[in-house]
Amino acid sequence: MELTKRINRLIGQLKGIQRMVETKRDCGEVIQQISAVKKAIDGLSKEILISDICQYVPQKDSKRVEKMVERAINL
Repeated sequence: MELTKRINRLIGQLKGIQRMVETKRDCGEVIQQISAVKKAIDGLSKEILISDICQYVPQKDSKRVEKMVERAINL
């Protein structure tokens, strides 16, 4: 359910960018919003990946695996 909320928020952000382009908003403002969407997509990707991996490891190791995955993604 939380993933669905994040995806819907991203869709809203993208539609906002589309409106900004259509109304010829300042390039810097559009780029700033695109950057925010990229970060949100990166966060969503990380969450999905960690969730998938953690279902294959014992519960006691999930936090350690989560930190390892985050470190690898952030390289």
